[in-house]
Amino acid sequence: MGMFDRSSLVFEDAMVLDEEYLPDDIRERDEELEKYRRALQPVIDNRPFSNIFVYGKTGTGKTVATRYILDHLQKDAARYDDLDLSVVWVGCENLNTSYQVALSLVNELRSGERINPGYSQQAVFEMLYDELDAIGGTVIIVLDEIDNIGANDDILYGIPRARANGYVENCRPLVIGISNDFQFKDRLSPKVRDTLCESEILFPPYDATELKSILRPRAEMAFIDGVLKEGVVPLCSAYAAQDTGSARQALRLLYLAGKNASDNDDEIITDSHVRAAKEDLDESKVFEGMEKLTTQGHAVLLSLVSFATTDNTPVRTRDIHSRYKTIAQKVGIDTIVNRRVRAHLSDLSMIGLIETNQQNEGGNSGRYNEYELKVPLQKTLEVLGDDPRFAEIVETFREQALDNQQMS
Repeated sequence: MGMFDRSSLVFEDAMVLDEEYLPDDIRERDEELEKYRRALQPVIDNRPFSNIFVYGKTGTGKTVATRYILDHLQKDAARYDDLDLSVVWVGCENLNTSYQVALSLVNELRSGERINPGYSQQAVFEMLYDELDAIGGTVIIVLDEIDNIGANDDILYGIPRARANGYVENCRPLVIGISNDFQFKDRLSPKVRDTLCESEILFPPYDATELKSILRPRAEMAFIDGVLKEGVVPLCSAYAAQDTGSARQALRLLYLAGKNASDNDDEIITDSHVRAAKEDLDESKVFEGMEKLTTQGHAVLLSLVSFATTDNTPVRTRDIHSRYKTIAQKVGIDTIVNRRVRAHLSDLSMIGLIETNQQNEGGNSGRYNEYELKVPLQKTLEVLGDDPRFAEIVETFREQALDNQQMS
């Protein structure tokens, strides 16, 4: 036997639990799919159409429903000789300006040499219009996680209005914007909001019953017959419904429950495997939240960590702020006032990274907060050390923690 042998103790086809898997049918989204169908019907009819704004929390089916409906639209459009339809998809998770989105679209549309940053925004927009006109016909442009561009929304006005403004002649562009942020459309400029949000489709969170309906057929394909205890799917559904209403989370729980069983050589997946999976997922979410903190958030957290390395927590805000100023100076970032440090500490507490304890000494001292780390010190240092700006100082704190026996 080799070092790695294929295991089939519980899984038949684990890939059907992956978030990239596109099912043959979309369950529990009939109303949303019908709204989508009505919004896109004018494309088939060669009539004027509206741009579409799709929003809802992560894991509520926005992206998978969009891929599903556009797949059907392209297949049906191919039956008509007078209809020329193209779809371009850009994920905006790492793009935060209209310029970056336009550049990505140009490179997605080009069959030849890609362009690099350095051109002016106007030049990149002109390249984009040229590429769209070269394709011609109806071009559906999907901008997934479009909320990442924030208030820099020129692209969301430029593309939908390109034909009316004479920038393209042979192309009819249609924009589908997908957002995880319910408030994103409210931050758009009025002209963009009127253009982009002509048709709106909201994807609400799933409830436990809907999640069970989504999970059951996937579970039947994913696992070997007979390995799932009856309560596993309902428990995964209930946990996800109580937390986020996310099908992605429910599917992840189900996969991790199976993985836990497989790793332990258990032939039956039980509720205990689901509970262990939830603990793993909760911890993973906390550290994912840590990775997404701003530079100032990382600096404030590192200030608290510095006290934890010497076992000197809980610690007051004023002491954290004093240590923060030293760290900020060392890594070369602007310092923020005590009130802003306190706000960051509140945010860290909300996402489960630190614990806040209110003290009341009475008299002149009054009430004040003390803070301590709520997550493993070693893992916290690993995450903070991934940021090059903090790597050197994190290594110092790691050695300090080892010297003080605060970390194995």
